[in-house]
Amino acid sequence: MHIDLIYEHLFIYLQRGNGMGSAKAKLIQEDGCQIRVVHLDRVEQAREDAISEREVERLSLTYKVLGDPNRLKILMTLRNVEMCVCDLAAFTGLSESAVSHQLRRLKDLSLVKKRRAGQVIYYTLDDEHVARLLNLGLEHVRE
Repeated sequence: MHIDLIYEHLFIYLQRGNGMGSAKAKLIQEDGCQIRVVHLDRVEQAREDAISEREVERLSLTYKVLGDPNRLKILMTLRNVEMCVCDLAAFTGLSESAVSHQLRRLKDLSLVKKRRAGQVIYYTLDDEHVARLLNLGLEHVRE
């Protein structure tokens, strides 16, 4: 532990005389930071808790998909009711082709699932995790 403390102090430098631009120095001063230090124990903890690159990519893709207003509207609609492409097109004002394309993207990420009833395919959220994710986001923006 003693060697970690020594290394930690090697990363410390005073903000004065570091060649930092005045705007950046002012920003740091406003945030209350007078010295910069890397806490190696915290960095190590972050490394231990880090998720895999594959998980980061998949999570990033999920949030990108959720970032599209049309896809988000479709998902929010499917929280409470099972719908077919025609129903979703009528509700969203999108063409059936556009809705079908969006549903394919959502299905690829396991956000929706489908059920066939004769010639009609109905869509719902894939599972309770998706509903919780959507509800949590909605709760956050409503605060």
